[in-house]
Amino acid sequence: MSLQLHHQVFKQDKDAPWVVLIHGLFGNLDNLTVLRKPLAEQYNVITIDLPDHGESPHVDAFSLSLCVEGISALLDTYDIAAAHIVGHSLGGKAAMMTALMKPEKVLSLVVLDISPVNYPPHHQTIFAALKHVDLSVVTSRKDADQQLQAGIQEAGVRQFLLKSLYQNDAGDWQWRFNLTGLESNYTNISRFEAPVGRQYSDNVTFIKGGNSDYIKREHQADIAALFPNAKARIVEGTGHWLHAEKPQVVVNLVSRALQSANQG
Repeated sequence: MSLQLHHQVFKQDKDAPWVVLIHGLFGNLDNLTVLRKPLAEQYNVITIDLPDHGESPHVDAFSLSLCVEGISALLDTYDIAAAHIVGHSLGGKAAMMTALMKPEKVLSLVVLDISPVNYPPHHQTIFAALKHVDLSVVTSRKDADQQLQAGIQEAGVRQFLLKSLYQNDAGDWQWRFNLTGLESNYTNISRFEAPVGRQYSDNVTFIKGGNSDYIKREHQADIAALFPNAKARIVEGTGHWLHAEKPQVVVNLVSRALQSANQG
C-alpha cells in the first residue's frame, strides 16, 4: 500500500488545472496558505504534509523518493493525470524530484529558494534547541518558547516551529514533526541525488530570496543540467522565507509562472 499523505483539497472547478503546494522542513500544509488562498480562485489546489511532518505518517527513513511516492499516490487518488507543483525549500526539493522521477505527472514546476544540490549541514542549532525543550514540563506554547530562546534568538523562527507543537488527547504536548527521525535522516534532507540521466524539460521557475544564499550563482550549471528550460526570478529584500516577507510579490510571480505554463 502506498504512503498516504495527510492533505487538504480546495476544488473550485472540475475543469481547472491542479496545483500541489509543498512546505519546507519542520513545516506543515498551512505554511503556504498565503499562496493557496489566491491560487484557489483559479486552480484546484492540494496542500500536503510531507512524511514526518504535520499529520502525515512518521516513516522509518525520510527520503525525497518517499515524498515522490506519496505525491504520486495522492494524484492517483483523485484521478489527476498531472499537476503544477510548487514547493518551498525542502518542499522544493520534493517537487524537483517528483518532476525528475514522474515527469508525466508534472505540468510545471515552481521552486521557492532552493537548488538541486547538496547543502552542508546547517540545521544543527535548530535540532539542538528543539531537543532542549522538555515537553514533560511544558504547560503552554509560551513555556516552550521560553525554552527555545536558549538556542534560537529569532522570534520568527521560534514561532514557525511552535506551530507544530500540539496537545494530544491525553493533554501532553508533542511535536507534530518526527524530530528524532528527521535528525537521524538529515543527510537525506540536505542532499539531492538526482536520478541518473533524467531531465525535466518543461516549464520550471526558480524564485530566489534576494538576501538568501540558498540559490547561488555556482548552482546554475546543476540547475541547467536537470531543468534546461528553467527561468529565474529574484524577490529583492527577502531572505529564505520570501513568501512570508513579500507575499504579494511572490503570489504574482507564482501566478505568472503557472499562467505561462498553461499557455505554453
